[in-house]
Amino acid sequence: MARNLAENVRKLLLLGQCVPTVKQNATKIRVKRLELDENLLMYFRKDEFYYCYDPEKKCQTGDIVLIEALPRKLTKLITHQVKEVVYPFGDVTDPVTGKKVAKERYRDDIDIQSELYGKLESAFDYKKAPPRGWQDGKKDFTSKPTYTKFHVFDENDPYAI
Repeated sequence: MARNLAENVRKLLLLGQCVPTVKQNATKIRVKRLELDENLLMYFRKDEFYYCYDPEKKCQTGDIVLIEALPRKLTKLITHQVKEVVYPFGDVTDPVTGKKVAKERYRDDIDIQSELYGKLESAFDYKKAPPRGWQDGKKDFTSKPTYTKFHVFDENDPYAI
């Protein structure tokens, strides 16, 4: 009884990463879990995939999102909904201070250093950079699911590897 209750509570709110999918109004979320092997007494990583209702397309591929269980299933596959995007992909934020990070340094520190010593012409400017996702469908196809081509067909599929 207590074990079933713990499993139900554990599936109520989950933290996962958004992966590409072709479903309409839904996103596919990968939740990483550690599973205990009773024989070895070691934990091994196990990925679980959930289809989540996301009509506004809040999350993009690579985002870390918080999902919650729906009171009842929308379809056979869609059992959860996206509650919020915790960390957008590409904009790394330090969870303690809330500052944006570039590699191992804060972006504010990089700006202060460039003011003191002069800015390099080859330095990247985060303030002038376009928002993430502006190349989606043009040069960036990471939101599309890829697969390996095992046969050669007449039509050319841009998402095949």
